[in-house]
Amino acid sequence: MALPETLRGTVQVPLDGDRPAQVSTLGALYRALAACWTAPEGLRKLEGLEITARFALRRDGSVIGTPRITFAAGAPGPEARDVLVRATLRSIAACTPAPVTEGLGRAVAGRPLALRFVYRGPEGRGI
Repeated sequence: MALPETLRGTVQVPLDGDRPAQVSTLGALYRALAACWTAPEGLRKLEGLEITARFALRRDGSVIGTPRITFAAGAPGPEARDVLVRATLRSIAACTPAPVTEGLGRAVAGRPLALRFVYRGPEGRGI
């Protein structure tokens, strides 16, 4: 069975707990990549922020090129959207290289990842 061309994942952020030392599954990879995401200053009281970043990893878990934001919702205006985008790109940079096992690194190397971060708000209840 082959993996799809684009590997898609959704993670509700922020995550509780520590960043894993090593990941061997896609689900764990998505959580490891989202572990550094925090709600940006000035947007923490909002509910329903969503942003999707598309990027690829090398076998060692480092990012190939620059992640691209393909979707953003919930930010009230272009300035807030820019804050959300910058915070998301910083979180990906902070959480990479991802701690992938050799097998997972081979499986995901060069494949596009579309990782969606969903922030439900300070109470976690969402809208």
